[in-house]
Amino acid sequence: MMAEITFKNNPVTLLGTEVKVGEKAPDFKVLANDLSEVTLADSKGSVRLISVVPSIDTGVCDQQTRRFNEEAASLDNVKVLTVSVDLPFAQKRWCAAAGIENVQTLSDHRDLSFGQAYGVAIEELRLLARSVFVIDSSDTVVYAEYVSEATNHPDYEAAIEAAKAAK
Repeated sequence: MMAEITFKNNPVTLLGTEVKVGEKAPDFKVLANDLSEVTLADSKGSVRLISVVPSIDTGVCDQQTRRFNEEAASLDNVKVLTVSVDLPFAQKRWCAAAGIENVQTLSDHRDLSFGQAYGVAIEELRLLARSVFVIDSSDTVVYAEYVSEATNHPDYEAAIEAAKAAK
């Protein structure tokens, strides 16, 4: 059973497999801003807070990324990753303009590898559904939120507390 979400109040179809707390985090292959490939294993040994946004150039996505960037400065041994289908060049430009230094932006535009592995690829729009995942240093999912309406904010406090509590 997949999470049910809406985008601007219209139901959308999510592709892939919904991730549940307690499961091993699925691997993925996305692109960094320099077009190098990044996988889950690249951050092994750290707690990962993965913030997923439909497009970094929209208001809520911008605010979500800025909020996690601010929080990241006070999170020890936590890597904060933002994943979207925006092109790596657009992510790099946005980060430079916004002064984002504590979050690594990653692009899933090529294969929707992350989107399908985590069940957040929106079939109708080829975007990723707003969601947040916290993965502990042994690659277990300790927090997963699929935001029911893609234009709403995630529960920042719950995600940050999960990241602080993870080992």
